[in-house]
Amino acid sequence: MAIRVRLRELLEQKGISQRELGRLTGLRASTINHLCSDNVDRVYLETLELICKKLDIRIEELIEID
Repeated sequence: MAIRVRLRELLEQKGISQRELGRLTGLRASTINHLCSDNVDRVYLETLELICKKLDIRIEELIEID
């Protein structure tokens, strides 16, 4: 089973840059960059919740399970 964070795709769809997401959430640029990479190996649930709230999406849109 593969789990993937779709943050990069969602930001592109919404026309939001990683820098803008950082401004909206208060997350560090390195955290957002890591979540946008293909090598996400761990993430805090609080971080996912914050991103979902600020992007007005459901967790099911952010996380993909193959």
